[in-house]
Formats: sequence, C-alpha cells, structure tokens
Amino acid sequence: MIHVPKWKILLVTAISLLSILYCVPTFLDKETRQWVTSNAPAWVPAHSIRLGLDLQGGSHLLLEVDTDSVVRQRAEDVVNSVRTEARKEGIAYSALSTVPNGVKMTLKDPAQREAARKLIRKQDPGLVVSNTDADGVSAIFDERGLKEIRDQTVERSIEIVNRRVNATGTLEPIIQRQGDNRILVQLPGVEDPERVKQLLGKTAKLTFHMVDMEGGGGADVRMVPSHDSRENVVPIKRRAMMTGDMLTNAQPSFSEGKPVVSFTLNSVGAKKFCEITRANVNKLFAIVLDNEVVTNANINEPICGGSAQISGRFSVEETSDLALLLRAGALPTTLTVVEERSVGPTLGSDSVKAGAIASVTAFGLILGLMVVCYGLFGFFASVALFINMTLTLGVMTMIGATLTLPGIAGLVLTIGTAVDANVLIFERIKEEIRAGRSAVAAIDTGYQKAMSSIIDSNLTSLISGLILYTVGTGPIKGFAVTMSIGILTSLFSAIMLTRVMLLVWLKRTRAKTLPIMS
Repeated sequence: MIHVPKWKILLVTAISLLSILYCVPTFLDKETRQWVTSNAPAWVPAHSIRLGLDLQGGSHLLLEVDTDSVVRQRAEDVVNSVRTEARKEGIAYSALSTVPNGVKMTLKDPAQREAARKLIRKQDPGLVVSNTDADGVSAIFDERGLKEIRDQTVERSIEIVNRRVNATGTLEPIIQRQGDNRILVQLPGVEDPERVKQLLGKTAKLTFHMVDMEGGGGADVRMVPSHDSRENVVPIKRRAMMTGDMLTNAQPSFSEGKPVVSFTLNSVGAKKFCEITRANVNKLFAIVLDNEVVTNANINEPICGGSAQISGRFSVEETSDLALLLRAGALPTTLTVVEERSVGPTLGSDSVKAGAIASVTAFGLILGLMVVCYGLFGFFASVALFINMTLTLGVMTMIGATLTLPGIAGLVLTIGTAVDANVLIFERIKEEIRAGRSAVAAIDTGYQKAMSSIIDSNLTSLISGLILYTVGTGPIKGFAVTMSIGILTSLFSAIMLTRVMLLVWLKRTRAKTLPIMS
C-alpha cells in the first residue's frame, strides 16, 4: 500500500505556491505593483526582484579615497599636540615638523631625548619611535599603522557615502569597497548622476570660528573665501571653536522668506555654543564649510537653546543639499571620481528581454528532451524544474538579492543542471525495474541509491559558488548568488517535489508498470 503523509503533500504544495506568489510581482508593471501594495493584505508579496545596473540602467561611479591626506593630517595633529605639550613639560626643540608618514623633532638638548620620545608616543600609539636619531626623535607609522588608518578611512567613507546616497531617495544603491582605497557606487535608475557626484565630492567638514575683527593678521589668522562672493575673503581665527560633529540634526527651512538651514546641537555642543556666544557678544562669528565661509554674522546675544541657523545666498536646492550633507556627517577625506559610466534603460530592458528569451528557450528544450526520454516522468521533472525557477527568483526577492546579467546566466545554467538529479534518479529506477522490483519498490530504491551522488555533485557545485562569491566582485558575485540559490532550490524540487508527484500519481492510478522504460 502506498502511503504519502498529508503533511508532506501540504508542505510541498505550500512552498511551491508561495514561490509562485513571490515571483508574480516581478512580472507586473510598476502601477499594478503599487496598486497591490495599497489594496492587498500585508501578507501578500508586492516587491519585485531587484535589478542590477546592467538590467535596470543607471550610473556607475568608482571613487578613490585620498588616504594619504589622512595620514598627513594625523601627523600634523601629532605635531600640534607635541608643540603644546612640549611647552608644558619644558622640552626645548629647534625644529618640529612632519616627515613622510610621521614626524621629526630636533632637540636643543640631547639629554631630553627620552622625555621627547615618551611625549610623542603618548600623542599617537600608532607611531613607531626611532632610536637611531642623534639630534632628536623621529616617529613614523609602520605598515600595520598605515593599513589601520587607511582601512578606517575607507570604511568611514563608505558609511558616509551610504547615508548621502540613501538620503537622495535613490532606490537600492550598491555601495561597496573595491581594492585598497576605492569605493564602487552603482545607482540603478539614475541616468544623470551630477547631483550625486556633487554631494559625494564635498567633504562637508563644518567648523565654527571667530572672525579677526582687529585685522592684525598673524600666525593664528587665515584668510578664507566667502560663499557670498568668491572674490572676498574673510579673516578668521585659525583655531576652530566648535566642529560639526556636535550637530544632531539639520533641516532646510525659511527665515524672513529666505531659504536657510536650521540645525540643532547635542547637549555638549549646545552648552559650548552658549558659552562661546555669551563671551563674544557684538563680535563676528563665521561658520566654515569645506574651507568656505557660508555664514558671517554678528552675535547679538547669547544663543543657548541648542539650535541656530545657517543663512546666506542659498537657493532652495542648495539648502536641501547642505542639510543633507550635515545630517550625513563629514567625510574623513576627499573622494575623486576615477571612473564613470552610464547604462541607458533601453540597453537594460534589451538585456532583460534577451535573458528571458534565453531562459524560456532553455526550459523549452529541456522540457522536450525530458518528455522524449522519460515520458510522463519527464513531464513531472519539467514541472519540478519550473517550480525550481520560481523558487530561485522568489528566494532572491525575499532576501533582497540583486539580479544582474551574469545572474541571468547563472539562472540559465541552473535550468540546465537542475534536471541532473532527476536523470540520476530515473536511471536508477530503470535499473531497479530491470532487476524485477515492483513499481513502488523501484521508486523508493531509486531515490535512495541516487541520493549520495546527487548530494556530492550539488555540494561541490555549491562550494564553487561560495568561493566565487567570497573572492569575486560585481558580476562574478551576481553569477555566484543565482547559481548557489538555484543549487539549493533544485535539491527541493528534484528530491521532494518529484517524489511526492510520482507517489501521488502511483497511488491514484495504481499502475503496475512505470512509463519510464525506453
């Protein structure tokens, strides 16, 4: 007697229907998907599969991170700190400056070398202090220290780029590290990336300075161009009273009919801003963004509420972009666009059509071959293959994976290899029938004996896919993702789904022979 557990039939049926349900939104137009999202119950899938840049069209940017400037800035910070601390500790020196990847301090009294060495080491633990200088102390960042600085800079830059791009409303951007000091940014659906390039090209380093009202100049004063007119410069105190790190929020708004940026400070920043403005009433205060004075205003009274405004000759779009930059935070260094490409939506849609034609053609040829070779069993295998395709696309939709043109190639490859398991099983069943076994026994034994070969072949393919995903980039990752998901789903469709279909058919027809022998 043939017994197929009801739970197994229900489970296989539910998974198959769910995979089809998750695939349906991918083949609907945008308006229909929006209608489904608005009117259908929350449990009904309404998201389509994410399409990569090569299929949807958009922009491709490769940014280079200037990590060398961060190393130089780190060394300059050490010099400034050492200069201050050396005065306090009475260490006399004749020269103190930066050198490639480090600092050098020339002492007036060689007997103070050990004290100077300890002082420099205390300022930055990443510095390796040399013991060979006769007239002073040298310290440089070794390879490990340099790698740590560069990695931190790139990771921080990726985080800020992510915030800025997402704030523009770009859907499903791809932002990832490429090599030692480059960042890959792919913007599906963005045909003109100029605004994004402008946002990414700005460091957005915000500082607050007092204006030199005496006009005496000196080493503690520097001239900075004004946003209102690039021909005018503003003399500001070199030392920043505050930095933009203390901002908690920034939003575009209007004041007296003019567009401005309203910002709020954290508790520490609010307290410090209050103290600065209280101590400098009736003095000029400058807000500097990327070495440009954007606001140069008189302090009429103490500002202690933790909020203020940045005003100037801004357009509405400029205030929106400035607020976005301040919310996202400052980049640790400048980013340079070293490669830029645009993919038109027509080329993307043509690729989708070509991929769909290839997939349908591959499925049709395999369906015909399986039916010719295995009859009704071949038809069952083709149904399982169809479910395998919907499962692959459904899983990719669920996990948010991106389908690329190489991914379509992986899907077509999966279609070709997914029937391997059924071929092994059907050939084993043939052998058992030739050995004189009954129909039920031949099916059970065929599945059992083919199982080890199926698992071995799919496991080796899966390992290859994981290696490709781990070491590959871009298109290779897309291919590896589709292939790996297809391998896993093919195990379900070939082993569970076809077996349930065969046993249910056998139970209903009570056939004594199997229509598989040729």
